[in-house]
Parts: sequence; C-alpha cells; structure tokens
Amino acid sequence: MRTTGASHAGRIRPSNQDAYVCGMLTEGTAFAVVCDGMGGANGGNIASAIAMRCIADKLVDKYRENSSDDTVKELLESAVCSANTAVFTAAMEDENLRGMGTTAVVAIANEQQLYVAHVGDSRAYMITHDTITQITNDHSVVQDMVEKGKITLEEAKFHPQKHFLTKALGVEDEMDCSFVSLPFPEDGTLLLCTDGLSNMVEPDVLQSLTRTFPFEEIAQKLINTANLAGGSDNITVVAVTKN
Repeated sequence: MRTTGASHAGRIRPSNQDAYVCGMLTEGTAFAVVCDGMGGANGGNIASAIAMRCIADKLVDKYRENSSDDTVKELLESAVCSANTAVFTAAMEDENLRGMGTTAVVAIANEQQLYVAHVGDSRAYMITHDTITQITNDHSVVQDMVEKGKITLEEAKFHPQKHFLTKALGVEDEMDCSFVSLPFPEDGTLLLCTDGLSNMVEPDVLQSLTRTFPFEEIAQKLINTANLAGGSDNITVVAVTKN
C-alpha cells in the first residue's frame, strides 16, 4: 500500500482551513484523514486540525492487524465521534470559536478491503483504469434535494445552497457518521478530497489525471488543475493505492 497527499489554500482564500494526514498503520494497511474546517479565520483552522489529529491518533493507537470488518467499522466510527467531542468541547471552552466545525472523510485500506467513514461534503472516490465511482454521499442540503427528486445533479452544481451542510463535526455534542466498506480493486486508486477539488474538477477529469500521472504526482497535479479552474476554495487531495 502507498499513500500520497497535498494541500493548497487555492487562489481566493487568504488561509488554508483544510487538514490532512496519511500513512501506514501496519506494513499492509494504510490510513488517510481529510478535514475541511469552517467557522471563521481561526475556527476553521482549529476545528480541522483538532479533528484530523484526534482521528489519526486513535487509528494509530487502536488499529490491530487482521481486525474483523466489524472491528474496523467500530474503530472508524469511534474515532470520528471522539473528534466530534474534541472539536465541540474546544468550541464551548472559547466563545471566539463557538460554531466552528469541520468535515471529515477517513479511510483504512488494505489489499483486500477499503473502509470509509465520513461527515460533511468531503468525498471519497474509487478510480480504476476506466471508471470513477463516488463512494460517499455528501451530507448537504443540495444532496438531500437531489435524493428527494427536487433538483437534478446538474442543478445541484450551481444551487445557491450548495455549501450548506446537514452534518459536520463539532457543531453539536453528538453526531453520527456514514460508513461504507467495499473490496479494493486490483487496479484501484482511492481518492479523498475536500470540495475545493470536487467543485472545480469534473469526475471524468479526476479519473483521467489520476490514471495519467505517476502516483506520487497525483495530488499536486489535481490541485494544480483545480487552481487553473479558478481555485475558489482550499484544496486537499490524498490518494491511496496498492500498486
């Protein structure tokens, strides 16, 4: 398993409120965490950093090789819930940080299986030689509208409530995350990203670029593409592969 990642403030925002980490839990198991903070110039930075570190520390400390699927699911959900508590507590202790929060998309992957937990609209994609599949569903107002048939996917791209989340870490004292598990394809590359990438670069372009460039260059190439398209938000990309 191999991991790579990069982050950039983009061309418009004065600071980068994203946070990420990726690496190995064991020789054959990789992990990745991507967070997109919100809540003002200071709050967003703090929320994403707290959540990223809390989740990563718990995964590194508690993961055991050859864990069952249920055990990995419980670990991911517990790590995300712990991060929610940590961000919420920090916000309650400092009135200047009230209302801060962050998205989180978290993955554990080995050569056989991929496990992903997420909150908010940071995404996970699985890319193969000829396909790209979004494996998370945004926790957002427009996603709910799409699922209820009120708007189309195309209309969602330009909807005025596009950035309104229905879930985020740290906003309430309790929350639940979404979880998905699927086999890791032999030629697959897992892509985790914030909406600074997914809002600026179409999925077919993500797929093409991911398959075109050497693995170690993917994150930076995708960030460059998002910036060329306008770079209206912070951009973070993490990739995981077994090849």
